[in-house]
Amino acid sequence: MQILNTLESRRRDGKKSIAVLVDPDKVESPDQLNPLIRLANENCVDFFFVGGSLVTTTNLGDVVKHIKDSVSIPVVIFPGSSLQIDPSADALLFLSLISGRNAELLIGQHVIAAPILKSNKLEVMPTGYILINSGRPTSVAYISNTMPIPEDKYSLAACTALAGEMLGLRLIYLDAGSGAENEISAKMISSVRKTITVPLIVGGGIDTGRKAIAALEAGADVIVIGNAIEKDPDLLTEISDKVYDWNQSVAR
Repeated sequence: MQILNTLESRRRDGKKSIAVLVDPDKVESPDQLNPLIRLANENCVDFFFVGGSLVTTTNLGDVVKHIKDSVSIPVVIFPGSSLQIDPSADALLFLSLISGRNAELLIGQHVIAAPILKSNKLEVMPTGYILINSGRPTSVAYISNTMPIPEDKYSLAACTALAGEMLGLRLIYLDAGSGAENEISAKMISSVRKTITVPLIVGGGIDTGRKAIAALEAGADVIVIGNAIEKDPDLLTEISDKVYDWNQSVAR
């Protein structure tokens, strides 16, 4: 429970974290990741999340191994299905899509994955996964065959997250989806944060430093940056500086 314990400890201390999301489908060769890995290492990124809603290639293991061989940053699998498991990673977000009513993603895929996860050393992190409408259909909404929570239904999202915590889930992940048109609003993040005590991960649509700091101020404990870095690598440096300043301020 090393990574989960770290997240919970940082939550108690008021410290924030950055995760960089890598979609294996967009990686033609592991060496293609070298600039991103160097950038993440230089900017003190806390985690690599690896995975996607639909992975059509077979290079998940190669991507995980290349990151692990290159840096000491923990690698966490962000699975779209029970097929996306690689024991060489450090941990796996055991995602239950609690915002939807698709039984396969609430418990079905988990039953298939459980004996595989039991037989290896991956740290399993029970996570309530909540999709929030981002202004246009996303791959994860289509693949999961679920409807995201409307962006202005704050109490619905908060109660969903609270139910997940009461069920024993140790993390809550609010996601607008990869390539989201709009980020999750500060009011939505704040509503969920006020309702739960477990660490809160927020991703999707965070493509500026302003949006990053807004998510942190609203209560996100971990912000996930993905597609935006491909378009603007300097964005990671900008966000990292803001997170560093935040963590320094709470450490005083």
